Amino acid sequence: MSSAGSRGRVWLFGDDINTDLIQPSPVVLLPIEEQVSHVFEANRPGWVERVRPGDLIVAGRNFGTGSSRPAAKVLRRLGLGGVIAESINGLFFRNCVNLGLPALECPGVAGAFAEGEEAGFDLATGTVHNLTRGTQLAGRPWATELRQILAAGGLIEQLEAEGLLLTNTTNC
Repeated sequence: MSSAGSRGRVWLFGDDINTDLIQPSPVVLLPIEEQVSHVFEANRPGWVERVRPGDLIVAGRNFGTGSSRPAAKVLRRLGLGGVIAESINGLFFRNCVNLGLPALECPGVAGAFAEGEEAGFDLATGTVHNLTRGTQLAGRPWATELRQILAAGGLIEQLEAEGLLLTNTTNC
């Protein structure tokens, strides 16, 4: 996969996975390291102990619905390679971009994988591959500007690197 994509083992999730399932409200003020241990604990207990860096979430419609909390941050901190879903809530998608987590919409993806299969995707082309079965789907590619934010590690990192964000406020 190119730098605009990823590949990994698939974890399947259904429709309407909300941010409260991803990042439960009782833990949002805890340090990020502690928040990570609670990801999906209500609907997939023990999942965080089984997920490996580079693994991918494949989901149904409206992934990331709910509040504006930065749930993408805990998924990225877990080391996920990204999220591929039938559709992604707009606010969650923007949080994914801003926080450096690849997230791709791809109609038909929910039925194209079994849990544990190997997937790959490319954000520049929108292509999703089931590497286990040798099949391919067409998703919605990311604009160049969004891929640049991702390559920088997120929006804050990009703004800092371009000198557009003051990072040291001790002399203000």
